[in-house]
Amino acid sequence: MKKDNQSLSHTVWKCKYHIVFAPKYRRQIIYGKYKKSIGEIIRLLCERKGVEILEANACRDHIHLLVSIPPKLSVSGFIGDLKGKSSLMIFDRHANLKYRYGNRKFWCRGYYVDTVGRNKKQIEEYIRNQVQEDHVADQLTLFEEYDPFTGNKNSKK
Repeated sequence: MKKDNQSLSHTVWKCKYHIVFAPKYRRQIIYGKYKKSIGEIIRLLCERKGVEILEANACRDHIHLLVSIPPKLSVSGFIGDLKGKSSLMIFDRHANLKYRYGNRKFWCRGYYVDTVGRNKKQIEEYIRNQVQEDHVADQLTLFEEYDPFTGNKNSKK
């Protein structure tokens, strides 16, 4: 048996998924003072479900997870539990967010999931570097009031 495989009583499995989800309205709240707390909540909920986090990263407006989910759990059921329970836990820890998110729903409804096969290393690297890639993309999209080459004022289109 390969060491990458895991087992239950009658099952040997290797189920890895790349999951991405975002807060409601893609608000850029994750990256600031709440990043550590949200990370702790997600780790705690994954541990309770028996889900192993292989790689994780919180960008400003979304979260990347590379997880190993046992076959006894469905991916959609796991995500539903994770997002639902983490919303309640986030609002309990940070009462001031209740007023911004009046309906107590912190996460948006959808999510992205992809199975991980032999490209696990590339996905781990992608998740690790996602914050830097987002920062570079933000720098490219920043509006400059003055053209650095001509000195003329740029107009917003």
